[in-house]
Amino acid sequence: MTESIRSRRARATLFASFLHFDVSFAIWVILGPLALFIAKDLHLSIVQKGFLVSIPPLGGAFFRIVLGFLSDRFGAKRVGVASMALTLVPLVLGWLAGSTFGMMIAVGLLLGIAGASFAVSLPLASRWFPPQKQGLAMGIAGAGNSGTVISTLFAPVIAAKIGWHATLGVATLPVLVALLVFTWLAVDSPAQPKPRLLSEYAAVLGVPETWWFCFFYSITFGGFLALVSYLAIYFNTAYGVDKVHVGMLVAAASLAGSVLRPVGGFVADRIGGVVLAPIVLVVFAIGALVVATQPPLGTCAFVVFAMTGALGMGNGAIFQIVPQRFPREIGIVTGIVGAAGGLGGFYLPNLLSVMRAHTGTFASGFVTFAALAIAGAILLTLAGRGWSASFLSRGRTSFAFALEEA
Repeated sequence: MTESIRSRRARATLFASFLHFDVSFAIWVILGPLALFIAKDLHLSIVQKGFLVSIPPLGGAFFRIVLGFLSDRFGAKRVGVASMALTLVPLVLGWLAGSTFGMMIAVGLLLGIAGASFAVSLPLASRWFPPQKQGLAMGIAGAGNSGTVISTLFAPVIAAKIGWHATLGVATLPVLVALLVFTWLAVDSPAQPKPRLLSEYAAVLGVPETWWFCFFYSITFGGFLALVSYLAIYFNTAYGVDKVHVGMLVAAASLAGSVLRPVGGFVADRIGGVVLAPIVLVVFAIGALVVATQPPLGTCAFVVFAMTGALGMGNGAIFQIVPQRFPREIGIVTGIVGAAGGLGGFYLPNLLSVMRAHTGTFASGFVTFAALAIAGAILLTLAGRGWSASFLSRGRTSFAFALEEA
C-alpha cells in the first residue's frame, strides 16, 4: 500500500469512526434529555429518574466488552456496521411501545449497544496511526462525545412539540445516515491483529495496568457521562430550569467536554497522559466542591462547563496511554476500559439521586465526586512513575511490531 493511499484511508476511516461514535453517542444518552418528559408521563420519583438515565451506561458497560472482543476477532468495520444497525431496535421499541417504566428500562439497556460503539470506533481509528499521533487520533475519534450536544440540544425541543415517543422515532433517521456513510468510508487497518483465542484476550485481565485504566476512566468518562445524563434533572430540581431551556445548559456542558477531548489527546501527546490526567482531575474536584455549595445558577453553569471540559481532556489523556500499553489488544482493552467508564456513568447518577432523596440536597453527592477525583489524581501520579520507565518508552517499537505482525 502506497503512503498516499494509506494516508487517504486513514483520514477517511478517522472521519467514519468519529461519525459512528458521534451518532451512536447521541442515541446512547438520549434518555437523559428526555428524562423530564418521560418522568412526567410515567410519574417517576427522583430515585427512579436517576435509575432510568443510568441504565444506558450500564448496558453500554456490558456490550462494550462483547464488541471489543468481536472487534479484535472479526474486524472493527464489520462489527461497527452490525452494532449500528442493532441500535435501531431500542429506538423503535421506545417509540412504539415505551408506555411503562419497565419497558423503558429495557429500552435503556438495549441503548447500551449504541454506547458500545466506543469499542469499535476508537480501535478502528487507532490502528491507522503511530504512537506519536495516538492521542490526537483517539481524541478526534473520541470527540464523538459531541453526540451528547445533539441530543441535549434538540431532543427536548422536539419532544416539546411532538412528544418524547415520536422523538425516539425521529432519532432513527441520523442512525440510518451514519450507517450508510460508515459502511462506505471505513476500512480496517493493516495493523488489524490476527484473531486470537478468547483465553489470550482474558489474559489482559491479569495485567495490573488494565485495572488502573479501568479505575481512572470510570472517573473521567464515567463522570462526564453521569453529568451529561443527570444535569437536566439536577438543574430542573435544584434551580427550577424548565424542560426545554435545561437542554441548552446541558448541551453547553456536553460541548465543553467533547471539544476538549481531542485537545486533551493533543496535549497528552506532548507532555504525556500521566502528567495531564492528574491535573484535570484536580480541576474537576475543585469544580465539584464549588457546585456542592449550590452557587447562583450562572456561576454553577460556568463551573459545570469547566468540570465537563476537564473530564473531556482527561478522557483524551487516558486514551493516549492505553494504546501504548496494549498495541495489539487495543480492541478488547478499549472494551474493558470503556465498560468501566460505563459503570461510572451508572453508579454516579444513582449516587446523586439517592443522596438527594435522603439528605434533601445534592451537596453530599458532589463532595463524594470531588473526593473520588482527588484519589484518582494521587494514584495516577504514583502509578505513572512506573509506566514512564517501562511501556511508555517502548510505545513506538510496539506499534512497529504490530504493523509487521499484521
